[in-house]
This record gives sequence, C-alpha cells and structure tokens, in this order.
Amino acid sequence: MRDRARLALALLCAGLAPAAARAQELRVGSKAFTESVILGELTAQLAREQGREVEHVRGLGGTRLLWEALLAGQIDVYPEYTGTLMQEILAGRGVTDLAELRAELAGRGLDLTPPLGFDNTYVLGMRAQRAAELGIERISDLRRFPALSLRFSNEFMQRADGWRALAGRYGLPHEDVRGLEHALAYEAIARGAIDVTDLYATDAKILALGLRSLEDDLGHFPAYRALFVYRRDLAERAPELVAALRGLEGRIDARAMMRANAAVEVGGESEAAAAAGLLARALGIEAEVVERGLAASLWRHTLEHLRMVGLSLLAALLAALPLGVLAARVPRLSQPILGAVGVIQTIPAIALLVLLIRPVSWVTDELGAPQAVVALFLYSLLPIVRNTHAGLRGIAPELRESAIALGLSSRARLWRVELPLASPLILAGIKTAAVINVGFATLGGFIGAGGYGEPIFTGIRLNDYGTILQGALPAAALALAVQGAFDLAERLLVPRGLRLAHVP
Repeated sequence: MRDRARLALALLCAGLAPAAARAQELRVGSKAFTESVILGELTAQLAREQGREVEHVRGLGGTRLLWEALLAGQIDVYPEYTGTLMQEILAGRGVTDLAELRAELAGRGLDLTPPLGFDNTYVLGMRAQRAAELGIERISDLRRFPALSLRFSNEFMQRADGWRALAGRYGLPHEDVRGLEHALAYEAIARGAIDVTDLYATDAKILALGLRSLEDDLGHFPAYRALFVYRRDLAERAPELVAALRGLEGRIDARAMMRANAAVEVGGESEAAAAAGLLARALGIEAEVVERGLAASLWRHTLEHLRMVGLSLLAALLAALPLGVLAARVPRLSQPILGAVGVIQTIPAIALLVLLIRPVSWVTDELGAPQAVVALFLYSLLPIVRNTHAGLRGIAPELRESAIALGLSSRARLWRVELPLASPLILAGIKTAAVINVGFATLGGFIGAGGYGEPIFTGIRLNDYGTILQGALPAAALALAVQGAFDLAERLLVPRGLRLAHVP
C-alpha cells in the first residue's frame, strides 16, 4: 500500500515534469482583465523579438495570485500599478513614493520599471442616463440615495483602498452592496440591473456602454501608475528585456491605452494584435503576431484538459483504492479515512487552486497545470474511496465465509472474490470522479492551467458568449464521452450477473 502511495506521488510529479524542460523559459503573468493581458502580451512579444523563449500565463485572477506567483518564482514579470502595490500589497508599510516602493521590493528580491505614462486609477461608474436622472456627478452625491444597488469586483470589496475604506471616507450608507465578477458587472450595469460599480480610468467600456465616471471629490483613490514588477535576477538572465521594459517609461499615455483596450473589447481584436499595435507606436517595433485558428486552439485545449484529467484520475486510483480497502477491512480507520477525504470535498475549488500555489512551488516552478492536477487528484479521492468501502462492506457474509472455507488467504480473498464482487460500485465511483474532474478542470483556467477553462474565462472577461461556448461545449461533450467510455468499460470488465444485480 505504501508503494502505491509513492507511485501516486510519482505520477503527479511526472505530470509536472514539463516544467523542467521549460526551466529556462521566461514567464510573463497578467491579471484577469483586458489591459493587464495586453501589457503582458506586449512583454512576451518584446522577449520573442529578442530571441527569447517566453510563456505568457494570461488572465491569472487577481493581484494576490500574481504576487504570490512572482514571489514563488513561477512567473518572472507582470504589469502592476503603484496604487495597488502601496495600498494593497504593502498596506500599512507607509510607502508613499517610488523610491520607498523600490526599497521595499528589493528586500523581497523584486524590482520595478519606471511608470509607463498613464494612471489607471479606480473610479465609480453609473449609466450616464441614470446618473443624470438622479443628478449624481460626484461620489459624495451617492449619500443621498442609500437604496441604490452597488456591485463591485470581488477584489475591490477586499482591498485596503476598496469599498470599506471608500464607504468610511464618504460616509456612504448603502446596504445593498455585494461582490460580483468584474466582467459580469459591466453587463449588469449596461442593462440597468445594478446602479453603481467600480471601473478603471482607461476602461474602453466607459465610452462604449455610455457610463459616467463619478468625480472622486474627496481624493480617496491614490494614483495607479502602470509599470512592471519583476524578479531582480531577471536583469541578469534577460538584461535586454529589462532594458526594453524600462525604455517604455512615459511612452504609453492614457489615450493610447484606452485605444488598445477598445480594440479588444469593442473592436473584437485579439490581445496579441492590440499589444503589437501598442508596441509599434511606443517603441517602433513591428512584432510578429501569430494567431491560432479555432481548430488549433480546440486541439490544444483538448490535450491540456485530457492531461489534467488523466493524470489526476490515475494518481487518485493508485491512492484511493488502497484507502478504500483499508477503510473496509479495518473498521476503526473507516471514519477517519472517509472523514478526511470528505473534508477535502468541502473546500471551494478556486480556493483550493489558490492555496496550492505556494506548496506546489516547492516541487515545480510551473504555474497552472500542476496546481490543477493536484486539486483534481484530491477531489477524486472521495467518490473512489467511498464506493470502494461501500462495495467491500456490502458483500454478503456467507460469500466471505465460503471463501474462507475454501482456504483462500486474505490477499487471495481480496483479489479473487471481494474486489470482483465490489467492482460495479468501485467502477461507478471512478466514473463519478472522472466526469466531475472534466467539469472541475475548467476552473484551472482561473490560474492559467489551460484546457477548456481558458476560453471560458477569456469569454467571461470579454463578455463574449461565443468564446465561452468554445470551452463550455467541448467540456460538456468530453464529459459525455468519458461517461460513455466508462459505461462500455463496465460491460467489458464486470460480469453480466453482477451488472444486473446492481440495476435499481
């Protein structure tokens, strides 16, 4: 049993092995909003133009996720904002200018470039028509309308300079305030389902959706000057890239950035094409943009998805079957084992993915797929362990007694009698784990794991239903295919009499 546990761990590590082959690659990260992805893509294009191997891990959730990945060495550089660094990452440190900020980062093995030239501070936005009806022009005007519906991005709800601080500064009395995925908030405010949300100053949708930016009349929000944060050793590994990023100082103004954002969110252009245009205007570099076709993207996402599901399920089999047998044969261990795998199932999937970033970084510096594989492995344990335990415990006592009377050893009884009799339930547990894994694996897109989750999260960010369906429909089809494959396997592996005995 101990050997199987070791083999399960080795399988997971084998799934992480591609990281070793990419150890010399540069990794660029970006947050899950258009502007960050464009700037991340710009960085990747700069590196490729210099002949570097580079991976852009795009759309990696919020600030803390990128920060943890940078500290763990899973990415080398990502676009950030001075206000976020001072007010969120280094909250309470009293950092007020770039010199102090650079000193704080140096102690963490990090550095930053000079500002790019635009300030993308937070603003609160309303539909212009609604704001005009109520006579709202400034944030302080909101005090007169406590019944308004306020929905902010989840990150804004938790930030040091976010909702709580804003409400305290302005004395806002509103109670109908909740978090909402930022991309969904745009759609909601456009159709009048909510009244107020948080926006970014360079957001193209402010004009596209006819929104009004409310004046921050008490000066609550700090400056959010865009720049790049990078690991200090990047200056040694890729000095020309760091020099090029530093050379962007003051070369991208707010208007240029808003145009690039609009090209993606309104014009339907890819982030890569928008980044190339921005790079050409800022540095005069004509970067080559290689766009993947739909078929090539679908094939890549399918292979990535199958890799995550297959590795996690195979490792779970090697660990869960012995645990299920142990729980069935040693009654005093039954509740601790079933309780432990049950508790894992209660942890929200996205929370587990984020929690695994730091521990998995001790094994591999790859970000995304390894965390997804480990999370899926953990989620697969419960149905397999529980069904193995139930199948073995459900065997009629007289059948066990007959096997003992025949003189079979404990091991022989397990392999020749008990496991075959329990096989329908065990296979049902494996099938359940496999189908659940296909769905859960899409959440890996939140941390850059690829698979079908990548187009789903991209589509959510861009409010593009077509892109969402490029991931959702294949995921549903794969789940049905997996279920059909297990139904066929049951017909081939489980004797007909046992199959009929388990038909309800």
